Amino acid sequence: MARYLEDLKPGQAYESRRHTITEDAIVAFAREFDPQPFHLDAEAAKSSFFGKLIASGWHTAALTMKMLTEAEMDLAGGVIGAGMEELKWPTPLVPGDTIHLRVEILAARASKSRPGIGIVRALVRALRDDGTAVQEMIANLIVPVKPA
Repeated sequence: MARYLEDLKPGQAYESRRHTITEDAIVAFAREFDPQPFHLDAEAAKSSFFGKLIASGWHTAALTMKMLTEAEMDLAGGVIGAGMEELKWPTPLVPGDTIHLRVEILAARASKSRPGIGIVRALVRALRDDGTAVQEMIANLIVPVKPA
């Protein structure tokens, strides 16, 4: 069921499916987009700041975006970002972690300058199964109003 601006109220929360990250996926992403030793090589990562192989924060962000598009929130017109106010990686994503998203609507308002759309402010958290956050962001999303 596609959701429009009028369907989204502060306090509502939506979940995504679960996804398990693999070492191969971490290394493949890092080779192309963030080639640092602690993302590329488990042995080299042992002597890094992290002490182990971790996913790039940008890999976590890309995975979050994919999961957001598949989440039960199901925004009409798709997930269209107008920017974000915060992006944090409080805990690294590591091989074997299973994560899911929890999206909480913080605010929803009609656009003052563009009739037909609104802005939804949402807290998007990527969480391990134990509740530990691996990413947190406040996203501003463009959402259409219901057609007349």
